[in-house]
Amino acid sequence: MPLVTTGELVTRAAATHSAVAAFNIITLEHVEAVIAGAEEAGSPVVLQASENAVKFRRGQVLPLARAAASAAERAAVPVALHLDHVQSDDLLRQAPAAGFSSVMYDAARLPYAENLAATRAAADWAHAQGLWIEAELGQVGGKDGRPPLDAHAPGARTDPAEARAFVADSGVDALAVAVGSTHAMTTRTAALDHDLLKRLSATLDVPLVLHGSSGVPDDELVSAVVAGITKVNVGTALNIAMTGAIREFLAAHPETVDPRKYLSVGREAMARTVTRIIGVLS
Repeated sequence: MPLVTTGELVTRAAATHSAVAAFNIITLEHVEAVIAGAEEAGSPVVLQASENAVKFRRGQVLPLARAAASAAERAAVPVALHLDHVQSDDLLRQAPAAGFSSVMYDAARLPYAENLAATRAAADWAHAQGLWIEAELGQVGGKDGRPPLDAHAPGARTDPAEARAFVADSGVDALAVAVGSTHAMTTRTAALDHDLLKRLSATLDVPLVLHGSSGVPDDELVSAVVAGITKVNVGTALNIAMTGAIREFLAAHPETVDPRKYLSVGREAMARTVTRIIGVLS
């Protein structure tokens, strides 16, 4: 079916007090697995390509974006394309032509005033192009190969009053909040601050996004959605599933040299993970 927009999926989720799952893609196998898993669950889904994924693809956004769009248009469920964790203004400006309906502009590493100024400029440009834009306030941490941040450290969490001012002054459509999760976690041990999340939800009039969801246990994810999270980002969980399945296959079949044999196993493992996570959020 035709591509839908991220804003449309998030708006639908907010209206039903649910959350849309957004999965980060790196390879064509990721794309196919996410769509297959979403089809099995009978649920819409967001395909996300991060700036780091674009760097891995030798800095070229179009090959992965066009492969994702082509696969999405053949999907049996609604699929949206989102450009994730963009720090480069040059990459931001490639988003519309590459088929993305939305972008997460990431200036959270900067001091508040600089984050706000950069995000305001990005939002103004994005809205002029018809893009839905997400930003981040607080420190989710764990990106770009840096050691994972202590999500409970003073100053790491998103402050509700600051967030209200940031959203009003930046004009963003959604906000990723720091409530105890961390990017790139390989264990599901994150403990979310649900009281803070409830206060953020009560304070803000834009959808809230949870990053670093691979490290969040199922019951915590359910509680986060109840408290107001409307978009749940997942990346590392797919890579754990893919890598684990491939390692197991190659250990049992060390003579294998045809990548289709082990990549198909990895793809199937990712698809099962997608279906399971969507089921948790449903």
